[in-house]
Amino acid sequence: MADVISTPINEPVSLRLIDREFLIACPPDERAGLLEAASFLDRKMRELRSHAKTPGFDRLAVLAAISITHEYLQLQKHATSTGNTNVAESDIADGLATLRRKLEAALDAQLK
Repeated sequence: MADVISTPINEPVSLRLIDREFLIACPPDERAGLLEAASFLDRKMRELRSHAKTPGFDRLAVLAAISITHEYLQLQKHATSTGNTNVAESDIADGLATLRRKLEAALDAQLK
């Protein structure tokens, strides 16, 4: 996994997921979206934690990822079946890949 490289256009953004803080380098124009995604993920992890038998952070993160992916795929199927494909799949895939790289970098930094 690649390390996050801070360039002059990237600024560190502090994200809090449950009881952990992560710093992620992010261009200023992506900050609002990143914070919104982190807030959504935090809510999902808290929801899962309230029902989990073993609520470890890593387990919650995986469960949240599976749950969010499932919701995404259901929405994608619904959009396809109703002919509502205004959002290009490649744009969605690119956005998810960017978010995945940022989350991997944050988790790598937390483990160090």
